[in-house]
Amino acid sequence: MSTPPDAPPTHGGRLLEAARRYGIAPGDWLDLSTGLNPHGYRPPPVPAQAWARLPQDDDGLVPAACAYYGCAELLPVPGSQAAIGLLPRLRPPGRVAVLAPMYAEHARAWRRAGHAVTELPAAALTEAAGFDVVVLANPNNPTGECFEPRALLALHDRLPPGGWLVVDEAFIDATPAASLAGHGTQAGLIVLRSLGKFFGLAGARVGFVLAANDLLQALADALGPWPLAGPARWVAMAALLDRPWQARMRTALPAQAARLQALLATHGLPPTGGCALFQWLRTPRAAALHEALARRGILARPFAQPASLRFGLPATETDWQRFDQALAACRP
Repeated sequence: MSTPPDAPPTHGGRLLEAARRYGIAPGDWLDLSTGLNPHGYRPPPVPAQAWARLPQDDDGLVPAACAYYGCAELLPVPGSQAAIGLLPRLRPPGRVAVLAPMYAEHARAWRRAGHAVTELPAAALTEAAGFDVVVLANPNNPTGECFEPRALLALHDRLPPGGWLVVDEAFIDATPAASLAGHGTQAGLIVLRSLGKFFGLAGARVGFVLAANDLLQALADALGPWPLAGPARWVAMAALLDRPWQARMRTALPAQAARLQALLATHGLPPTGGCALFQWLRTPRAAALHEALARRGILARPFAQPASLRFGLPATETDWQRFDQALAACRP
């Protein structure tokens, strides 16, 4: 039976579900399914007043985020997923081109809001014409494909009056020079950022929308008051201000991604693509390999179309050795 177009996509990190299915305790898994930084930011203890008071819009989070992203204005949101769901409702139904394969919530959100969605591969998307909205991720998830900023700006310029280019930059923090964050105030250019991946703070549910002021105001109105919890705001500000930690990660993560790429290739599984936080393997063996690894307590992120697996970074040397041994055991 085919999956309905608006069916909820599956996501990585479904560890409790995997534990029940395979009879392996949650603490015994090596979870490589999420693409989160395994050495995520660890903030100092949250002050007691952050729990006791209503969140304050003027607490310093917005200036800290603007300084980090290099933009003039932005809107904090409860994870970029909130913006992914709301943006399609802020314009009348139209023609939308969405990169494929990509994080499936994008296409689903536009379809559910009544838009006509066409999914296109990268080569066709960057030359797309006749669409009111173009949606892509840079780097793309799960393929790791990257787009040059000038190519994306040219695509934005080709859109019809009132058109939007939506760029999901959830995985771009390790390579900030490739970001369009500094262009976010251009009309019709919408950049989505997240603290979940690079900072490893997925549980805080903090993201940002960089766009022109009128759109930010429309999103703020749709979200209502206090969209972010006070402790999440405090943690986010601490992470955004910690420049030494950020610099260390921008050196460490690409090196670990190169190690992961080499490890997979050593076992006859050269990645098809990837970025600083994951590697993507397209193979007809994807389902079988996912199953074989899961039976050994290693969780990867499977994709059906195309048949592929995404692997995040192991956290410790013991994890690296365990993954190496499991791959050796799974060779056909």
